[in-house]
Amino acid sequence: MRKPKVPPPFGELVQRVGSRERLIAVLNAAQGPLVSGKYLHWDKLIRYPPPEGLTHEEWWLALVFSRRPLSKPVPLQDKEGRPFQHLNVDPILKHLHDIDLGTGGSVQMPEQVTNPATRDQYYVNSLIEEAITSSQLEGASTTRKVAKEMLRTGRQPRDKSERMIFNNFLTMQRIGKLKGEPLTRELVFELHRLVTDRTLESPSEAGRFRKTNERVAVYDGDGEISHIPPPAEQLDKRMAAMCDFAKEKTPDYFIHPAVRSIILHFWLAYDHPFVDGNGRTARALFYWSMLRHGFWLFEFVSISEILLRAPSKYSRAFLYTETDGNDLTYFILHNLEVIRRAIGALHEHVKRKTRQLQEIERELRNTEALNHRQRALIGHALRHPHHRYTIASHRMSHNVVYQTSRADLLDLKECGLLDERKVGRTLHFTPASDLEDRLREK
Repeated sequence: MRKPKVPPPFGELVQRVGSRERLIAVLNAAQGPLVSGKYLHWDKLIRYPPPEGLTHEEWWLALVFSRRPLSKPVPLQDKEGRPFQHLNVDPILKHLHDIDLGTGGSVQMPEQVTNPATRDQYYVNSLIEEAITSSQLEGASTTRKVAKEMLRTGRQPRDKSERMIFNNFLTMQRIGKLKGEPLTRELVFELHRLVTDRTLESPSEAGRFRKTNERVAVYDGDGEISHIPPPAEQLDKRMAAMCDFAKEKTPDYFIHPAVRSIILHFWLAYDHPFVDGNGRTARALFYWSMLRHGFWLFEFVSISEILLRAPSKYSRAFLYTETDGNDLTYFILHNLEVIRRAIGALHEHVKRKTRQLQEIERELRNTEALNHRQRALIGHALRHPHHRYTIASHRMSHNVVYQTSRADLLDLKECGLLDERKVGRTLHFTPASDLEDRLREK
């Protein structure tokens, strides 16, 4: 990835302007913190034509003067003790409004996600998708097909890549139970142990800070260092400050929960407190924070799927923040866009599955392989994948004799559409776990 161009130092820009009169003219040309509705870094600003009468340097100086009074500091500091800050610019407010409407309540939520009969299916699918893509971001090479087979069958991992995916799956499940717990160093260590179990060179590296003699750095795709985290001796104090921030003890002004979750993600990634597994732990921490703040839809949303499509954009947003005076606005905006796209992907997935289901149901109505009673039962099973059917319930639903009801269900079992299990003296029939796939094959 090409490294972004670093903005000229503020002091040099002021000196280049020269006279006081020229400086006033430059400042009067400022039109707020945005350029055509976008929050631009110097790296991108230089590709735009400057306003008439201004150089790129003067234009950037005017933008800096517009942004500084609006920025708010957060407790996170860089290695030299300088604070990070952010701005609540209009694009952020628009994203947050959409998130509030789309993930906290039940406004415009897909019926399949809110329906108890089908939500588990989408929940598991989401856990699998996030487990796979989060691991692939960190170098796991297992194919999606093999990974899904492993997770759905419960097969033990066979190599490090599969182990990373398996660990992420267990971690996402665990986060759902930990969301009621306040953030502590021990909780962060637990998340790290979960995501790195049996994947580190030394098992002793799991669930502890990196040591002074364990040099850690972040490298870009070309093998060059893109980030050197704070020294190990600062980590204990920095982790305590991060936990206070997560508990909303700091700062002394309101930060939207989604923004707070994104800053937590950045904070852990910036500090890089572990020898390995920092990226996976940072994303797990983000999910924990979103669920803790009541954004329940994030049980069904995969952000890593979106990040994996353009990992360089994530890295660039991180570097934009570091190179422009610790301005978190770039990282926040990028991740809010990722969230927007991830929520959109969930809605599209549900729509696609609904269309597929409707197509199967249409074909089912026209099939001669099943009688009308069996077609009705399978139609119901497609929308209620955990429902139990008995000979008595099927007999009652269709007003048929015992022998007919029994024959219907046993025939569906022989076709592989239902699974059979005896509970006491009663036969229970449940939809096959791959019912949709089996119907497509018929």
